Amino acid sequence: REQMVVPVVRLDGVTREQFLRDIYPQRKPVVLKGMELGTCTTKWTVDYLSQAEGSKEVKIHVSMVPQMDFLSKNFVYRTLPFDVFVRRAAEGKHKEYFLSEDEKYYLRSVGEDARKNIADIRKEFPVLAEDVQIPEYFEKEQFFSSVFRISSAGLQLWTHYDVMDNFLIQITGKKRVALYSPRDAPYLYLSGTKSEVLDVDNPDLEKYPLFVRAKRYQCLLEAGDVLFIPALWFHNVVSEEFGVAVNVFWKHLPAESYDKSDTYGNKDPTAASRAIQILDRALKTLEELPEEYRDFYARRMVLRIQEKAYRNDFE
Repeated sequence: REQMVVPVVRLDGVTREQFLRDIYPQRKPVVLKGMELGTCTTKWTVDYLSQAEGSKEVKIHVSMVPQMDFLSKNFVYRTLPFDVFVRRAAEGKHKEYFLSEDEKYYLRSVGEDARKNIADIRKEFPVLAEDVQIPEYFEKEQFFSSVFRISSAGLQLWTHYDVMDNFLIQITGKKRVALYSPRDAPYLYLSGTKSEVLDVDNPDLEKYPLFVRAKRYQCLLEAGDVLFIPALWFHNVVSEEFGVAVNVFWKHLPAESYDKSDTYGNKDPTAASRAIQILDRALKTLEELPEEYRDFYARRMVLRIQEKAYRNDFE
């Protein structure tokens, strides 16, 4: 069986008003083309990037394999001067390396103290931030973070969801993005916010038989494209080329709904976390019963959840 693949809609020249009126309420991914992003799309060559922010130290992921796995942590964290990192990430084979001459690099910018501060390109990379015009399709107080990302060619990031709405602004290079609807979560073999299915192109269907049921939305992002990823949509990203991107996250829910300690935009809203804790306690309580009863009452609980919480008004 083959997974169903649906191309993500691509739209050119969408105004803020059109986005908020026609696109945003649908809560589906869409590629926005022809947006004004500033001088970054023409200026950001490897040479310019490496000299613009000099030799300040950056913490990066280094992986011996293209498919990075956050669950098994098949990568190491290393520190490099920014200019050295950019040149290494842009080359194919490395003369200098940490693990192997084919290793892949990935930078995901973080705040000054990753545990306390959110990522903000204006603070971490002020010179480069001057070149970027972030589309302000949301209110200023909804802004959460702006994450600067650089990836080696061929690098693939694990499938995960975020709890905030997100613009993935591809500034240089190409990325292929596969996305899955929140309602296909039962087929994605979740561990927290991440899917255990690393290779979405050649999944192990003996291990993950239900994965084939998940409808896959897909797009190729080119330099200058902006992908709108609604909160809770799963995404898996492959850098087809060395590339630079900026993610902008903003709050879709009232500010008090989010976990105050969340600096990455990926902790479940506080009400959801509480509900999951209550469910875990309920399941623990069921363990007091024999298996036959446990099975019966668990099925009743599933029916109650479906009846009270499932939507059936979207595909």
